[in-house]
Amino acid sequence: GMLRTEDHDRVRLLTFDRPEKRNAFDTALYRAVAAALDEARADDGIHVVGVTGAGTSFSAGQDLDEMAQLATAVDTGEAAESGFPALLDALQAFDKPLVAAVNGVAVGVGFTMLPHCDLVLASTDARFRAPFAPMGVPPEAASSYLFPLRMGWQQAAHVLLTGEWLDAAAAQQAGIVWRIVPGDGLVAEALAEATTIAQSPLSALRAIKGAMLAG
Repeated sequence: GMLRTEDHDRVRLLTFDRPEKRNAFDTALYRAVAAALDEARADDGIHVVGVTGAGTSFSAGQDLDEMAQLATAVDTGEAAESGFPALLDALQAFDKPLVAAVNGVAVGVGFTMLPHCDLVLASTDARFRAPFAPMGVPPEAASSYLFPLRMGWQQAAHVLLTGEWLDAAAAQQAGIVWRIVPGDGLVAEALAEATTIAQSPLSALRAIKGAMLAG
């Protein structure tokens, strides 16, 4: 399928797997990731979830081919629904630690999902972009709220108003990336971090994340 799932003891790794589309999100992938997060949340054997991308991209964001089809459908009065709200609901409901391993380009939703994660590791090749202003669309996934929270107002304003690229170092400086991993050790490092966290009781992890979110 377009989403690979593998369990490493109490850690479940989700890999966006549409490398030919740079792991862009179409409705099917939105729904698959949402369902996988809901399933992992309900499984007490899973303490931590990791997300990463296959190939050289993390995610290029919304699948623009599908976006065009949805727009055409709306124009002709057909029923058209993006899977995006399902993913956002699943991210917001996810009450366990969530670790992202950003292996390459993270654009649009590939970028705006990151403040919903508790730890973000990135490869030296990772690059980040929120292209909303140039595309003439409002920021999504609560990024207008979460980006200033993570980055500070001015950094967030710059990222959102210009749509310019951030490299891994700039994203770390901005507080979006916690750790940069050189070479191809990224996923292993993210799994090691997740495994350390997963040793603690699930009740404690849930309580800590819940208290942080409530704060």
